[in-house]
Amino acid sequence: MSAMETRKIQQVGGGTYTVSLPKEWATAADIEPGAVVALHSHIDGTLVVQTGVDEADATDPLALSVDDADPACLERTLRAAYAAGIDTVELDAPDGIADETHRLVEAVTRELTGVTVTESNERTIRVRSLLDAEEVSITQSVRQLQFAALSTHRDATAALASPTTDGTAGRDGQTERIAAMVDHYFERGLDSLSVMDALGLTRPELFVRWVTARELERVADHAERIATVAGRLDAPVERELAAEFGELADRSRGLVRDAVAVVLDAADAAAARRLLGDADELCTDIRALDRRLFETEGVDYRLTHAVDGLRRTAESGGAIAEVGLRSLLRERRSSAPLHVGSAQ
Repeated sequence: MSAMETRKIQQVGGGTYTVSLPKEWATAADIEPGAVVALHSHIDGTLVVQTGVDEADATDPLALSVDDADPACLERTLRAAYAAGIDTVELDAPDGIADETHRLVEAVTRELTGVTVTESNERTIRVRSLLDAEEVSITQSVRQLQFAALSTHRDATAALASPTTDGTAGRDGQTERIAAMVDHYFERGLDSLSVMDALGLTRPELFVRWVTARELERVADHAERIATVAGRLDAPVERELAAEFGELADRSRGLVRDAVAVVLDAADAAAARRLLGDADELCTDIRALDRRLFETEGVDYRLTHAVDGLRRTAESGGAIAEVGLRSLLRERRSSAPLHVGSAQ
């Protein structure tokens, strides 16, 4: 069977519409007359024929043996299972689960949105995600992630300019929790058509929101790097340098904020292209500051790490604008010709 075939719609008895299935595909899928298939209609207009009546159940547990489990390895595995879209994890140890493991599992689940321990005894721990996909808004989650990441970034850059400011303020794991939840439902949506429908997004829409969330998590990481530098400086940053750094930081946050708006809100391709130009210009200005710091005697070398955090923030803003532009162009394929505009 070729990748795509066309079939003529027939009508049975003036009522039901029917379409024939390609025999080659039906034979390969062990479909015979009388067999039952599942039909899934999706909001993007596709109709999927599935040979199994039931989708793979995301609540089927992942079984983990935790005999002599290393705590760091166990934590990574639990977080990876959640990010992979797995809803239920069963931890088992025939010889008994250590109290330390019980405490670790409880601590990890508290940091994951919608996850709780539903069963806990001497030999078994069951962890489940109880949040229904219909209660989740990926778009709103990305907005919350933007707010958290940029707030952390603002606190970090303020700490660099003023030694009395606490650059760690707001770093309470909020960005990690939101980003992990987006990962969880992105994977669930890829695995289950019903989850995708419950999220109310097409596959391209879900993908661009997931990419945006990943970049926003990186922005929070860059902010943490800047805050670390601020906490290790031996002396306050010179006033003029602090003002220049603050201005570049404001521009980088504005770029990220506007780029997210391109992805989530009504925007045009011209706005996305303009932001890409802004990102290039901002990165050029940040590199110029980096060169001046390198060539100036007596400047704490650790400041270059903070400047690098700014550059990477600008690059993340540009990456979000890029994915927004791609999305806009994909949506415009069948519309009137799009004016590309000048290079300015």
